[in-house]
Amino acid sequence: MKRNTLFATLALASVVVFVSCKKDDPSPAGTVTNPPIQTTVQSNVSLGSNASTLAVLAGTAVTNTGATNITGDMGLSPGTSVGGFPPGILNGTLHINDATANDAKLDLTAAYNDAAGRTSTDMVTLSGNLGGLTLTPGLYKSTSSLSISSGDLTFDAKGNSSAVFIIQIASTLTTTSGRKVILSGGALASNIYWQVGSSATFGTTSVFKGTVMAMQSITFNTGATLDGKALARTGTIILAGNTIVKQ
Repeated sequence: MKRNTLFATLALASVVVFVSCKKDDPSPAGTVTNPPIQTTVQSNVSLGSNASTLAVLAGTAVTNTGATNITGDMGLSPGTSVGGFPPGILNGTLHINDATANDAKLDLTAAYNDAAGRTSTDMVTLSGNLGGLTLTPGLYKSTSSLSISSGDLTFDAKGNSSAVFIIQIASTLTTTSGRKVILSGGALASNIYWQVGSSATFGTTSVFKGTVMAMQSITFNTGATLDGKALARTGTIILAGNTIVKQ
């Protein structure tokens, strides 16, 4: 009986599935195997002259509780509600329905569509939990939701600081409490793009890297940090004692 229980537990322990367009690379249940290295080089996703200046951009509202600290500008379009500053601190300029915010929303829409439309012959398909994986430069796609749990996620640029990573996510992106995104081999947060089909949620004290472009909303739980940009097209950005540094 114990043996059967152990077998069932191991069979459920598989945390990620990935498929290269060039070849299948199956992994035994219960193991975490890194995706294959891609040869197709991805270019950066252009955020235009306005969205590139923002650390935070929301559609309907920005709300904050606690000692949030944002380094970079913040924008809101077409909404008008920004609450919680102070106690939050914005080390930058607030743009509410001005030319910068409105043009930044157009820039974000173009960047989101660019990232969502990317394809390559060796694109890798991901699913489930990315915790414990190391991703090398290239294009990754999920047809459902992705999470980072049960381990941290590493981006390894293999010594190339210009290397670009694009992750297409059809649905939600979530991290659990305390999980981290780690940069290795010269990888830069400014070269990592998360295209999120619905909303993103970052767990308590989690550490995240990259530009997050969500169709709907982005929620930061208490103490979560971001090196990059939090850009929500139609919904809100919810903050709770967070640190966001524009990259």
